[in-house]
Amino acid sequence: MQYFDNVLATIGDTPLIKLDRIAGEEIPATVFGKVESFNPGQSAKDRIALYMVEQAEKEGKIKPGATIVEATSGNTGFSLAMICALKGYKCVLTVTSKASPEKLAMLRSMGAEVVICPADAEPEDPRSYYSRAESLARDIPNSYYLAQNFNLNNQMAHYHTTGPEIWKQTGGKVTHYVCCCGTGGTLSGTARYLKEMNPDIRIIGVDAYGSVLGKYWATGIFDKNEIHPYKVEGLGKTIIPDNVSFDLIDDFVKVTDRNSAFRARDLAKKEGLMVGYSSGSAMEAVFKIKHQLKPTDVVVALFSDHGSRYLGKIFSDEWMQEQGFLKEDSFDPSSYSYRYRNFKRIYKVYKRKYSRYLRQTLKI
Repeated sequence: MQYFDNVLATIGDTPLIKLDRIAGEEIPATVFGKVESFNPGQSAKDRIALYMVEQAEKEGKIKPGATIVEATSGNTGFSLAMICALKGYKCVLTVTSKASPEKLAMLRSMGAEVVICPADAEPEDPRSYYSRAESLARDIPNSYYLAQNFNLNNQMAHYHTTGPEIWKQTGGKVTHYVCCCGTGGTLSGTARYLKEMNPDIRIIGVDAYGSVLGKYWATGIFDKNEIHPYKVEGLGKTIIPDNVSFDLIDDFVKVTDRNSAFRARDLAKKEGLMVGYSSGSAMEAVFKIKHQLKPTDVVVALFSDHGSRYLGKIFSDEWMQEQGFLKEDSFDPSSYSYRYRNFKRIYKVYKRKYSRYLRQTLKI
């Protein structure tokens, strides 16, 4: 018989998939996607959640019947909820209000308690998802705050798994590793291993406009003026996590919400890969460095999660149009959603005109 003792045994050994159709002739190098949605929790965060929990168990920080608390953009939370369900722990997660409805539903499906916090709250604000997680961990008896941003076992999980996998799968020929930077663990842990194997491998960090990480890497300055809201999830930070090893990063590439969304949609249409929003960011970064690449280069872009978590966002024409990413004439006028939105727009115009008429003519 061939079987696994439980779902956690299936974490890791995700495939490397060649991306000829989307890269085409525009990118001279050979480009691969490291597709982390093949993990049971459909994201790279399965690796860190399991490693951090098991290290904390070994160190006696997590005891039977414990409650594990974490601040998450969604993916770490789902992985953690899955692990807690199997290990018999309670799970409390704080998330920002920009987390997609699909992500929230998935977190709750695993039995996690979800606390939604305002996305625009600064890290030190008691309402922020960071501060809220810390206060919950203080208030809940027998609890443990996983703290993925500052727990260096986050980085070590990828040093021991993702890095060796990429090195083996490329036969040691990888020349560029492109990865989004959030907590920094996936980027830095993998980079540390790859640099040990070959110091010439270029590590490309991907950052969002609205995040502080890119400027901090370039200047060493934490500039709050860089911070503004952005849509892409699991990418960028308004703090400097301990897990970002800036000395390992050779370049930081900034990507827009719009281009990231379209790259993710293109990966689905051209490669049959249903991957998430930040995976589109990683692919966009590959296109932004194409002028640096040669035909002999081997690029590995890490695709961190599955696109099913963004069906109501980047894979929804309505959501894309609301963000200004799609033109209105790209809609099917016969669709119910289009006709309803058009009706609301006309109604608002006539309502304003009628109100003005009442004020001016009847002096109401």
